[in-house]
Amino acid sequence: MEKGLITKLIGGLYTVRDEDNNSHKLKARGKFRHTKESPKVGDRVMFDEDFIKEILPRENNLARPALANIDQAILINSCKEPDFSFNLLDRFLLLIEHESITPVIVLTKTDLMPEEQLVRLKEEMKYYEAYYQVIYTSTVTKEGIEEFKHLFKNKISMFAGQTGAGKSSLLNVLDTSLNLETNAISKALGRGKHTTRHSELHDLYGGLVADTPGFSKLEFYDIKEEEVPDCFVDFFELSSECKYRGCTHVNEPSCKVKKEVENGNIIQSRYYNYKLILDEIKNQKIKY
Repeated sequence: MEKGLITKLIGGLYTVRDEDNNSHKLKARGKFRHTKESPKVGDRVMFDEDFIKEILPRENNLARPALANIDQAILINSCKEPDFSFNLLDRFLLLIEHESITPVIVLTKTDLMPEEQLVRLKEEMKYYEAYYQVIYTSTVTKEGIEEFKHLFKNKISMFAGQTGAGKSSLLNVLDTSLNLETNAISKALGRGKHTTRHSELHDLYGGLVADTPGFSKLEFYDIKEEEVPDCFVDFFELSSECKYRGCTHVNEPSCKVKKEVENGNIIQSRYYNYKLILDEIKNQKIKY
């Protein structure tokens, strides 16, 4: 048997790259039909000339999109068309932190935002820059493109973000040979159409990157209520100074997070989004 990496999945046929960089088109062995885990793009596997026989231990495992062993998530957020949303950003960050993947925040379409609004947005984003790498880009002016090229080496990266935020357009600028399908924003709906229909790893600047279908809705069914405070890294750093262990930063007295919100050291939108997400997760657990 040989060891390899799954780089593509279409219609039940897997493309597996071996350690000599040769590609093999294989099916998964029948036994996977009787287990809960099927092979995914990003999986390291053992295979023979016909079948994938074994999935090697995973570092992380995403359900939607179906990917495994991702080192970093490039979170694409558009400044305009569709409009930037701190709520969406915080929701994505929670999902990515929960999977122990390193997020990189990217704001696209800077050319579409009036200068005054962009300056204001950059000022608010300085809060996030204390915890994450933040890059501003435009596929029109080519702002930020060079900065990107150092991100990928020796890593498996995932492009994720709001539908219509410009993931495929950005990948096409980074590597014109990809020629990924893109679509204009629907003026009626104010959001983009899904253009990516399957997960595939593309070679990019010494690493591999997955272009994944965009999300129109983000759900938290795999996240427990008590896990949320730890997935907000800024709150987690302060939690040791809260009076109570396991503080949820909502109703408890002597909460360091609430104090920092009051002092203006945590931006209001971040704390507001945190409470919205916490309530959403509480309520969904009641239904199931």
